[in-house]
Amino acid sequence: MEPISGQEAQALPDFVLQQFAPGNGEYNHQQLYRILQGGIRQSALPAGHKLPPTRAMAEALGIARNTVVQVYEQLVLEGLAQAGVGRGTYVAEAAPGFVGRVRAALRGGGPVASPLSQRGADLVQGALASPMQWGAFTPGVPEVRMFPAKVWSRLQSQAWREVTPAHLSYATGAGHPALREAIADYLGGTRGVACDAAQVVVTSGTQQALHLVAHLLADSGDRVWLEDPGYWGARAMFRAAGLALEPVDLDAEGLAPSAQQLEKPPRLMFLSPAHQYPTGVLMSHGRRRQLLDYAARHRVWIVEDDYDSEFRFAARPLPALQGLDEQGRVLYLGTFSKTLYPSLRLAYLVLPRDLVESFTRALNELYREGQTLQQVVLARFLREGHYARHIRRMRGVYAARRAALIEAVTARFGTRLPLLGSDAGLHLVLGLPDAADDAAVADEALAAGVMTRPLSMYSLRRPAPHKGLVLGYGAVTEPEIRAAFDRLAAVLARHV
Repeated sequence: MEPISGQEAQALPDFVLQQFAPGNGEYNHQQLYRILQGGIRQSALPAGHKLPPTRAMAEALGIARNTVVQVYEQLVLEGLAQAGVGRGTYVAEAAPGFVGRVRAALRGGGPVASPLSQRGADLVQGALASPMQWGAFTPGVPEVRMFPAKVWSRLQSQAWREVTPAHLSYATGAGHPALREAIADYLGGTRGVACDAAQVVVTSGTQQALHLVAHLLADSGDRVWLEDPGYWGARAMFRAAGLALEPVDLDAEGLAPSAQQLEKPPRLMFLSPAHQYPTGVLMSHGRRRQLLDYAARHRVWIVEDDYDSEFRFAARPLPALQGLDEQGRVLYLGTFSKTLYPSLRLAYLVLPRDLVESFTRALNELYREGQTLQQVVLARFLREGHYARHIRRMRGVYAARRAALIEAVTARFGTRLPLLGSDAGLHLVLGLPDAADDAAVADEALAAGVMTRPLSMYSLRRPAPHKGLVLGYGAVTEPEIRAAFDRLAAVLARHV
């Protein structure tokens, strides 16, 4: 390093004096540090430049020498300056020079690369933007205002009175044992799921469960069959895992792969046979048997999403696909988001026995699960019958709201616009003519204060083969439904 002249050393106080303002409310050491650090980072003080002796700097600024010493030591500590006995303090060589070259390159113009990976860019490009998560007609949202909060609060207080260190530490298993047992009992009695507690793995929501499935049962580039239109959340999770998404059409009996598709078995199938999302198709028994046989023959994993089967109005729900599975190919996925409240973030997988240990290890390795105390509360909520009572009550509430929405649609449009999936769940689909731009309709509706989603958004195919609006009625009362549909109808009248 070439020593700089005394004249250059004396020039630095002038550089500092132009910016240093005693009495401006900032401490002297903070102000001097800010000025020198900025000069170094912006290359106004180039690499190798010798800083004036601490005494000279202090005299020039009229401050204590210890203040300058403190600032110089901080610059050295951060690697912005270098110091040696008998050599003085210099601006560091490496970092400032590197920063300067980067800045020069940026000033040169040219295209700026995306900060995202290709996988990240693909994910966010297809991400669902939801400015509203409540009110008419937000799909997939239950009536949280009727959640039995007093009962939950009492059970939660009881759990806190009996809390142990294990409840407040990192979880190490597949979920709280009492909750796993309660879930297994409930599913066996209401959904025909063949399992015991050892097959249940509790997760923090459906997306986490799908993340585990994608990473443990498939490799990047493996194909997954998705119902089309279908659940966008599964699409996003599988895409993020690098899987090849293959849309499969639906017919009146459910998933209907073509002859060409059947010739090339996928690694995974994602199905919602009890109430297809979002069209509401109920998969027939015959189609279920065909898909199970195909999966067993070709070693395909089936993910059965049973997200809201508790709310069926026309008839009792069919037993789960998992209950028909004799070869251990079905992973059954359920959630409490639709039956209790979404921010609870508790879901579960019912797994073939030979997958449980691997999924449990991965759950703990990736997430270090928690919410144990909430799991204790939920287990008691199930065991004491509060969950079943809440389901029965909400089934009646949602049936009335469904009827109100159907009445509002038919009163305004008669049979011009078909209704799909109206016999179960928390939403229905209002069909639109193929020539309609359902995305534009949804945008205009949002501007009018009504949230809905275009059916085309749920399709991987472009152009989407079907147009419509997905209307959620779970979170709106009957008077709110009528008022909101009046606003939506005014928008629709300009498009159909």
